[in-house]
Amino acid sequence: MLQRAAAGLLLAAASTLSLAADAAAMRFILPSVTPGAEAQANYFPQLLRLALEKTEGPFTIEFYRHELTSPRRALEIQRNGVINIMWDGTDARRERELLPIRISLVRDLNDYRVFLIRKEDEARFRAVRSLDDLRQLTAGGGMNWPSVAVLRHNGLKVETAINYSSLFPMLKARRFDYLPRGVHEAWAEEQQHGKDGLMVEPTILLHYRVPFYFFVSRDNRAMAQRVEKGLKLAMADGSFDKLLNGYPAFRRAQAEIAARKRKVFELALPSATAGGSSR
Repeated sequence: MLQRAAAGLLLAAASTLSLAADAAAMRFILPSVTPGAEAQANYFPQLLRLALEKTEGPFTIEFYRHELTSPRRALEIQRNGVINIMWDGTDARRERELLPIRISLVRDLNDYRVFLIRKEDEARFRAVRSLDDLRQLTAGGGMNWPSVAVLRHNGLKVETAINYSSLFPMLKARRFDYLPRGVHEAWAEEQQHGKDGLMVEPTILLHYRVPFYFFVSRDNRAMAQRVEKGLKLAMADGSFDKLLNGYPAFRRAQAEIAARKRKVFELALPSATAGGSSR
């Protein structure tokens, strides 16, 4: 009986220590990966894990099971809701409401945009020679995307949708004429939606500064400091770039920019748009 009691006490003590260890672990709850963008979206959780593994202390990473719109993700983080970290482009409003970790997760790739268009409109876009020409057409974008404010600030017409997934059928249905996408995003989306008559437009690049950051609640400064420290360590030892360059989408984006075969239209940023380093 004494042996059983001692064993029970040891088991209880072990359970208590296990619970204490779990309680001490920093818990990261990420938004679900958008269907159709799995390969690229998996990069951001992997980058987060890389950063955390370079810092001290236990951590857990999990995904919220349900898809959230961009406005809803920001709201949930702001109020410490069902997720507590996300990755997205930055702007002044987002940086007021959330806490940005000011290291651009895709370097400067998010600063360059190509278009998804309808295949039958390719000649129409080849005829675009200036921003004034582009202003005769209508772009599509997400309601909460920082890029929408930049486009409108430059006199470009934009039709918005709440859900990312709604934008592709809207383009097909001629609700707008082109969908600006990060140069690292577009070809995977072309592969997914090419069967619906969509393609990457081959002659135009938009360029404007929208760094891509991790964001957490302004109450989670310890979390932000740990992630920032880990990202800087990963940059210093080369593992950040190794992970980035391990993704074909990012390598293709870098090659597309370096080729200098496209017309580049520079867009001005609204005065309220946040800046910050891309490094």
